[in-house]
Amino acid sequence: MAESGGARAAFRSCRPLCSTRGARMPAITDLGSSSRPLIGIALKVVSVTIFVCMSSLIKYSGDVPPGQIVFFRSFFAIFPIFAMLAWQRELATAFHTSRPFGHIARGLVGVVAMALGFYGLTKLPLPDAITLNYAQPLIVVVFSALFAGETVRMYRWSAVVVGFVGVVIVAWPKLTLLSGEGGMAAEQGLGVIAVLAAAACSAVAMLLVRKLVQTERTATIVLWFSVTATVMSLVSLPFGWIALSNGQMLALVGAGLCGGVAQILMTQCYRYAELSTIAPFEYTSMVLAIVIGYFVFKDVPTLYTLVGGLIIVGAGLFIIWREHRIGLQRSAARRFVPPGS
Repeated sequence: MAESGGARAAFRSCRPLCSTRGARMPAITDLGSSSRPLIGIALKVVSVTIFVCMSSLIKYSGDVPPGQIVFFRSFFAIFPIFAMLAWQRELATAFHTSRPFGHIARGLVGVVAMALGFYGLTKLPLPDAITLNYAQPLIVVVFSALFAGETVRMYRWSAVVVGFVGVVIVAWPKLTLLSGEGGMAAEQGLGVIAVLAAAACSAVAMLLVRKLVQTERTATIVLWFSVTATVMSLVSLPFGWIALSNGQMLALVGAGLCGGVAQILMTQCYRYAELSTIAPFEYTSMVLAIVIGYFVFKDVPTLYTLVGGLIIVGAGLFIIWREHRIGLQRSAARRFVPPGS
């Protein structure tokens, strides 16, 4: 889940590459010359659906240590990614890099984000966990201005402020641990804090990815992250992995495979349409989370979740639209040739 905002976070500097959610990694291949937006949109919706299924399987697995979930999510995702790279004949060179420490740093931050996000996912209703993760692109805008020196003007700052109001609306009822209540209420409060911390870590990971894409191929970034996340998750083994039931084992293996397959489909969708066309369909995950949460986990979204979620989605869509407009203006400026030049 924590990887889920990668496409949005990379919008400005990595076009057309696509965190986190859980959550999602950058696309393996760049946008091709063909433009068939309906196919791109269809692939995006399918990939989002599979990512929500991945989150549902993780939630279904129950109270499993986050590090153990990260291992299954990362390790079993490698197999479909390997198959894709082998089919594209890129497997032999996928690991070649001149910046191994950059990949390791990105992997470390990404693993922390995944662990926090998965912990929150096991403690919160599915719609709440998915909706709160939408805070990631808002945090990316803030971090880009503070740490990457990017210019963020009034329109996007206004959208960020409005988006964070939506986050507060969704999160506040769950933060009951601050009032001293215990039990499930306190667990849900901790879950909110974990998901928001995961979104912040994912935003940092996206900034690291922006640096890596300047010199590294996307396939290299994808594979290094999967492998480093798998290895780093093993560090948590002495801290209490549990014996899994058959159902938990199948759910976590399925979650890993879903993550890999969804990544491949998301990769392909950016071969058929521009990022600005496809990115808004990321928010279909909110609808899917509500449906699956209700029928599978009996999670009924509260009014706070619905109102706050709509505010967050609206702010995110505005940021996407604004990025698209800025991109068009920059393209027009590059094409303009002054008279007499």
